[in-house]
Amino acid sequence: MAEYGEWNRKGATLSDVTAKKEYGVSRDFIIQGIRAGKLEYREGVVWGNPYLRILRGQLEQYIAEEFGEDRLSSDKNKTELRKIKKEIADLKNRLAELEARRTELEKALKK
Repeated sequence: MAEYGEWNRKGATLSDVTAKKEYGVSRDFIIQGIRAGKLEYREGVVWGNPYLRILRGQLEQYIAEEFGEDRLSSDKNKTELRKIKKEIADLKNRLAELEARRTELEKALKK
């Protein structure tokens, strides 16, 4: 099912927790896909907490089969919008820090 090296490719896998955040699917939905033979998985443990690692492409295909392409594209767009909003907020904070630092330096030069 999975292509050679797909498990090692950056961004090709995600955890069940990340799948819930990005696609709004539950762990039960993922387990249902595994049992149906639609999803390959690997088990992992971080700090004693178990998780499932699945292939993003297979999950997207499974979501499209179960809920339709519209739901998949909607979830992807929401995730991208959330990332963009976060990046904008981070940049605004960085800009405010730089402006405050500039003000400090300008005051120090005037003395």
